[in-house]
Amino acid sequence: MEDDNEQLQLLRQIRDNQLQQLKSQSESLDIQKQQFELYSTQLQQSEKLHDRAEAIQQKSGELVEKSRKLFSFLLPIIFILIIYMIWVMFF
Repeated sequence: MEDDNEQLQLLRQIRDNQLQQLKSQSESLDIQKQQFELYSTQLQQSEKLHDRAEAIQQKSGELVEKSRKLFSFLLPIIFILIIYMIWVMFF
């Protein structure tokens, strides 16, 4: 009888420990789900930010190209005007 009680008590402890372990695993899974959702949100924000940065770099490149073309057009005109001003001043 005493052995049966000990076995019963051991089985109850095993059951209680298993229940506690399941509860801990459930809590751990909940934490992992939250972390994954946070990661997913951060990944989406990072992708949006990356896309935005690419668009800004594209516009910046276009602006640099336009200014380069404008400079190559204006530089000869400015040079000619300077020569003309010097010619007008001395002649």
